[in-house]
Amino acid sequence: MNEKIRVIQYGCGKMGVYFLRYLYEKGAEIVGAIDIDPDLVGKDAGEVAGLDVKLNVPISSDAEKVFAECDADVCVIATQSLMPDVYDAFELAASHGVDAISTCEEAFYPWTTSSLITNKLDRLAKENCCTLMGSGYQDVFWGHLITTLAGASHTINKIQGISSYNVEDYGIALAEVHGAGLTLKEFDEQIAKSDSLPSFMWNAAEWLCAYFGWTITSIEQELIPTTHDEDIESSTLGKTIPAGDATGMNAVVTVKTSQGPIVVTECIGQVYAEGETDRNDWTIEGEPDTIVTISQPATVELTCATVVNRIPQLINAPAGYYTTDKLGPPEYRTYPLHFYL
Repeated sequence: MNEKIRVIQYGCGKMGVYFLRYLYEKGAEIVGAIDIDPDLVGKDAGEVAGLDVKLNVPISSDAEKVFAECDADVCVIATQSLMPDVYDAFELAASHGVDAISTCEEAFYPWTTSSLITNKLDRLAKENCCTLMGSGYQDVFWGHLITTLAGASHTINKIQGISSYNVEDYGIALAEVHGAGLTLKEFDEQIAKSDSLPSFMWNAAEWLCAYFGWTITSIEQELIPTTHDEDIESSTLGKTIPAGDATGMNAVVTVKTSQGPIVVTECIGQVYAEGETDRNDWTIEGEPDTIVTISQPATVELTCATVVNRIPQLINAPAGYYTTDKLGPPEYRTYPLHFYL
């Protein structure tokens, strides 16, 4: 492909500013930008991204109009974290025959947690010869990093992972999904007792089992509120979280398989207190035992770079809803993205 890849950025908030810059610096042509934030609507995408040049692409709240007016190849969706919330964006892209890739954590492997939605999108994408997928931080640090390490194992009895991140870095949608700012009673009623909110590690654990060919016999999830003994200010929520209220959520997912290995994953998303940092620790128990620790990963930047690096593989993948357990790991792009098509 000799022409630049033409991209619509859907969501220009805290993560969108990284996407806009990364896309521009990797040689993509940004042809559309969508956001509903009135503080962003009408601004030039280049200005919002902090670039030295204007892109002459105003951010619009009218997604239908953007797709109708832009001859785009790809849409990057960076809005919310659950499939029902990003369905409209995926559907709009697919109906226009535009490949779409999303940071939505459930989109990483949504075949069981949102089966009706995913199968509907799969059919629509195949009808319009385009590809839809989820990617981001989990694609590498909860997925292909673990499968690569497993390639050096003789036997695996258990895989255990712990990952934490500051919900302040991702916007209000993710903070609310984690129950940040709720009282403990509200957390119990709205988050812990809900069977319609798969934690992000739920989908990652299913992705791992699909990759290894393991048959899941049971999967359980426990959602536990995180708290702090002092008040914490949240700029994302626009309020102070009182001491003892939920600052976020610790989701523990346990998967048992008919082949024997057990997968136990902890996903901790919360408003950080002073001194708290991101972490990503994994252990493969078997012969031999393997432990990997990623100290203070730059989760936001890693998420955005992974998605951008995935774009050539997205375009080259078969039509339909395509999860990345069927692909190799994301690849570093030395040259502009269209060089890899």
